[in-house]
Amino acid sequence: MTFESRKLPGERISSLVEILQEKGHAIGIEAHSGLSGLVTEKIAFDFIWESSLTDSASKGLPDASIVGNESRLHTIDEILNVTTKPMIVDGDTGGDEDNFRFLIKRLENQGVSAVIVEDKIFPKRNSFGGTVGSGMEDPDIFAQKLKVGMETKSSEKFLIIARLESLIAGLGMNETMIRAEKYILAGVDGIMIHSKLKDPSEVIEFIPKYEKLCERLGRRPYLIAVPTTYNSITDKELIGSGVDIIIHANHLLRASHIAMIEAANLILESGRSLEVDSKISSVKEIFKVVGYDKIIERDKEKTPEITGLIASAGDHKINNINRSLNKISGKPLISHQIETFKKAGIENVKITVNNSDEFNKFEDKGVKFIEIDTTSSDQLLDSIMSGFDSIDEPTILAYGDIMFNEKIVSRLISNEYDIVIAVDSTYKYHKHEIDKKLELVSYKDNDVNNSRRKLKMTDIYEISKLGKDLELEEAESEFFGLVYFSSTGLSLLKSSYNHLIASGKSSNSFIDIMNFMIDEKIKIVCNEFYGGWIELHTENDFKLAEKEI
Repeated sequence: MTFESRKLPGERISSLVEILQEKGHAIGIEAHSGLSGLVTEKIAFDFIWESSLTDSASKGLPDASIVGNESRLHTIDEILNVTTKPMIVDGDTGGDEDNFRFLIKRLENQGVSAVIVEDKIFPKRNSFGGTVGSGMEDPDIFAQKLKVGMETKSSEKFLIIARLESLIAGLGMNETMIRAEKYILAGVDGIMIHSKLKDPSEVIEFIPKYEKLCERLGRRPYLIAVPTTYNSITDKELIGSGVDIIIHANHLLRASHIAMIEAANLILESGRSLEVDSKISSVKEIFKVVGYDKIIERDKEKTPEITGLIASAGDHKINNINRSLNKISGKPLISHQIETFKKAGIENVKITVNNSDEFNKFEDKGVKFIEIDTTSSDQLLDSIMSGFDSIDEPTILAYGDIMFNEKIVSRLISNEYDIVIAVDSTYKYHKHEIDKKLELVSYKDNDVNNSRRKLKMTDIYEISKLGKDLELEEAESEFFGLVYFSSTGLSLLKSSYNHLIASGKSSNSFIDIMNFMIDEKIKIVCNEFYGGWIELHTENDFKLAEKEI
């Protein structure tokens, strides 16, 4: 359940009475926030209790009428926005008559099903705080306020419940019964009997007296109990004794408090958060609870699905193992690549290989292996084009011998251009270390100044040429094996490849095709990055990657 499936106030306000009529009783638990409201929604309680104690405590404040009505109403709305169950609100003392009128109207407008007000004076003190006796309201004054409330409410299904605090205040059973009678005569819809004893004896003693009183008066409001301190008695036993509504008043807040302390201490003691993982919800679980998964689903509907293609076919081995299967920090290179794609939101991953049996253990949801048979002089080219045979949607291509950051992938796929290659200009700063031919890139705009600082973290340039035959001095950057193709860009690539083959021109590499398209006036741009990747050709390269991770 999320904010998208809330009930409208008019639908909701009568739902508590409907449950009581259907089941004969109702059992509820507290919520103090939208998230705790979602918890109550998933658990088979009949209603939600919104408590002044838990609302105040969740804000780090004492339960002493410090948190005002507007703040309370905001919390109530947060919970109602993400739930469908009826809600009973702890209205404290209700304030004076005018405040009580205002509160009732606001609660009805929100869709609250009931309010409970206690017969103490403002500012109230919590029932378990030890100073209740001196703060009891005169029962006649309180009864008059209840009459005003009953006259104010618009819906008969909205319940006003009077809370008896006299047992907690030490005023005895006789005083409690006198107050109960006055409040019933005032017309209330329910009576809540409260006790702070460790056993239910006071409540059990009150119930038959209450039944006799109601019989004498000719009407029986609902009877409500809150077994917070006398929690040895079961809900079934209370209902069997005559209780209509049971409230478990503050348990989710108390549970979350101890859980937070334990998690914080464990992280501090461990010096990391790994040890606490088994004791807390995953981020994915929280996303699901609050409905973020639905937002992602709609995002996917708005944007075309993107495929990740990893070109891993080839006979290059390290330690007699396929290069893609060599490990970095305990995981094969190909696993790192798959994870990076998924971090960037690309779930559909295809991998071209010579022997799929080598990769069987990496079968994963959304990962498909394409086995190719090639004797070509350029297995990378065959690997790429064979992979593209079954793809029509936007795709990001990754060479099988690179490790890269998901931020690079995210930036590439967010471009508006049809063909975008990832390049890096940092080679200029270590030319003396370069001992091989690089796939260099030159730009159409030759007035590129990489020596000055820029506001942009990455730049876009149109490409004039790329390849290993470019001299270091005439190039602006290095292509490192990541390319984004829109659906249109992919179609242009395939048609250009077929045209090149049909013309009989040499096509020994992927770079040849890219240059052919540039010659054919097809626009190819580059996204310039500064680091965030590493090429893995040798055992030493893998050792370097290990150190960096």
